[in-house]
Amino acid sequence: MEKEKIEEKIDYLISSMTLEEKIAQLKAKTVSIWQTVGKILLEDVFSDLTPEFKEKIMGFLFGFYRDRELAEEMTKALWKKMWKKLVLEGEEKKYPIGELSCALRSMSPRESAEFANEIQKYVLENSEIKIPVLIHDEALHGCMAKGSTIFPQAIGMASTWNLELIYQVATAIGKETRSRGIHQVLSPTINIARDPRCGRTEETYGEDPYLASRMAVAYIKGVQEQGVIATPKHFAANFVGDGGRDSYPIHFSERLLREVYFPAFKASIKEAGALSLMAAYNSLDGIPCSSNKWLLTDVLRKEWGFKGYVVSDYFSVLHLMTKHKVAESKAEAARLALEAGLDMELPDSDCFEEMINLVKGGKLSEETINEAVRRILGVKFWAGLFDNPFVDPDYAERVNDCAEHRELALRVARESIVLLKNEGILPLSKDIGSIAVIGPNAAVPRLGGYSGYGVKIVTPLEEIKNKMENKAKIYFAEGCGLNDTSKSGFDEAIKIAQKSDVAILFVGNSVPETEGEQRDRHNLNLPGVQEELIKEICNTNTPVIVVLINGSAITMMNWIDKVQAVIEAWYPGEEGGNAIADVLFGDYNPGGKLPITFPKYSSQLPLYYNHKPSGRVDDYVDLRSPQYLFPFGYGLSYTEFRYSNLRITPEEIPMDGEITITFEVENIGKYKGDEVVQLYLHDEFASVVRPVKELKRFKRITLAVGEKKTVSFKLDRRDLEFLNIDMEPIVEPGRFEVFIGSSSEDIRLKGFFIVK
Repeated sequence: MEKEKIEEKIDYLISSMTLEEKIAQLKAKTVSIWQTVGKILLEDVFSDLTPEFKEKIMGFLFGFYRDRELAEEMTKALWKKMWKKLVLEGEEKKYPIGELSCALRSMSPRESAEFANEIQKYVLENSEIKIPVLIHDEALHGCMAKGSTIFPQAIGMASTWNLELIYQVATAIGKETRSRGIHQVLSPTINIARDPRCGRTEETYGEDPYLASRMAVAYIKGVQEQGVIATPKHFAANFVGDGGRDSYPIHFSERLLREVYFPAFKASIKEAGALSLMAAYNSLDGIPCSSNKWLLTDVLRKEWGFKGYVVSDYFSVLHLMTKHKVAESKAEAARLALEAGLDMELPDSDCFEEMINLVKGGKLSEETINEAVRRILGVKFWAGLFDNPFVDPDYAERVNDCAEHRELALRVARESIVLLKNEGILPLSKDIGSIAVIGPNAAVPRLGGYSGYGVKIVTPLEEIKNKMENKAKIYFAEGCGLNDTSKSGFDEAIKIAQKSDVAILFVGNSVPETEGEQRDRHNLNLPGVQEELIKEICNTNTPVIVVLINGSAITMMNWIDKVQAVIEAWYPGEEGGNAIADVLFGDYNPGGKLPITFPKYSSQLPLYYNHKPSGRVDDYVDLRSPQYLFPFGYGLSYTEFRYSNLRITPEEIPMDGEITITFEVENIGKYKGDEVVQLYLHDEFASVVRPVKELKRFKRITLAVGEKKTVSFKLDRRDLEFLNIDMEPIVEPGRFEVFIGSSSEDIRLKGFFIVK
């Protein structure tokens, strides 16, 4: 439908809607065990108990909620029982609610599509004003609903440095999501992860604003081209509070925000055309992000031209009263959020229930309501809900976790794996006689946060057995629990290591046991007694390979010198076991690169590559350089690459000119492999302090043995700009250093050009 006609229809709808109908479009509704059962218990049955005891009850419920299958079956029953009471409001004149939160997560693809159709049919047949309902869910690395493909977690996808691949993943996610009747995903997470102690580092694309921006654009385009609304989050600077704490108060300068924490959001809006955005939990310079007019109106809408709608993070409008204490009532919280530019309260309408009284009492203008409704209706038109809100259950059944998408999940898992250390032990020979598989992450699926369920998950132990069937003896011992203090399993692990040719230890973390949302850490060492297990196995003198399955940086100084190889597999998705085994036995040559810096010790944090020059030194008296254990952009291969023949043309350009940087990369090793070539710039002298280096381009290339490829990057004014003292983007004349390398520290070629 043409834009002008859509605007006309929106004008007509708004002019014909009552105030109650408009307000309903700004509301979301949901049911869950947590909210339904917990709310009844705390507000009714246990209302007279102390706050401390109530907190213990909620802790008990949260622990129960982690039984995923049981919790989802109960949630499905709640939805089936309660949905008709949620989708329409009003006594005599019925009008539809704006959005449903995670209504379809607990259902199979077919069941989901059928239930979504039932909801839309009921709304259209029984409401006075026939506006379809939006349904949202999460999709960081696959739609979170039952039976959807589970791809590697976001930090793993960032490690591929492969934008076309991420676009393909997002396209698959969009197809599966829309096929089920879900129209919006609360993804991607594009917060910059400069402090990996934050438990949600796993959800991000790492520490660099350029890499995160490119990943965000690829993801959003892929999803939205399938008619699904992307919702980049959390705006802004949500994961970098003091001590690495998620949602902690932020006191950054505007310069730091605009240079580091805004670019991925800006690219999401201006380049990818994201149609929704989620406000963050944290406060920014004393103003909560959920009621921050500078963020949600001045920057987002007036500067960047955002045309979509802003949703709250779950319960963050209520947090204006209960946590930030800037509102004394739910009504005041609703007014602050709406007037700042937040359009919809998720996951349930709580504070927004007060809007009718705010408007009638003269404390909130109806025009503010109208503008929010206009934005939401515009996105519903974009999503095609007014033309056809229904989906095909047969297609949903065919496309979700189909063979093509599983193959894509395997490819992403392979490309996400980063080889951190290899003393020549890898790849393993398939003629090996015996293998000890050890560790708490060997035989169980570790998928990371916001993961789907209900599909076949391949564990590392399973695939090692499959690959080496009838070729080698495979022994398994867990050794220890993920976060336990017990060493009772050590003896069995030592015993099988002693009689094996190699020991492969699968260690790391898991969500929510040791990291994830509300699981920040003060220490990046392996949890529990995993480090002691590694040391004990090393003492057997059997060669040791450590495979990390986790979502953030790991400190390894207590054991890394004792092992022969280290592989970072992240949370590798449903095909992770296959991918890991392929790398171990040389069926795939790893080429992933780190999107975050790995420190030597947690006490160094935050630690990131693109810092600004120090007024003193960059190291410590008790820890001399280099500071990193593994730098940003780092990753080994089974082969070797030679860089040569750097050409920068022209050598001098005007301020608005373009420059081409060309060089050659040759595979001089013994294996076909991938290399991620990285281009960094440094503005040598500037009127404002600039970072020591900044990533400006990258490309993942595949080279056969002996093959040479020419790589070419083109830069323009936007790559040279920085914010001057008045916060205006400018380019200054002078010399720019060019660094070409295999990581931020492994620089193979250097050059320069001059801006006149």
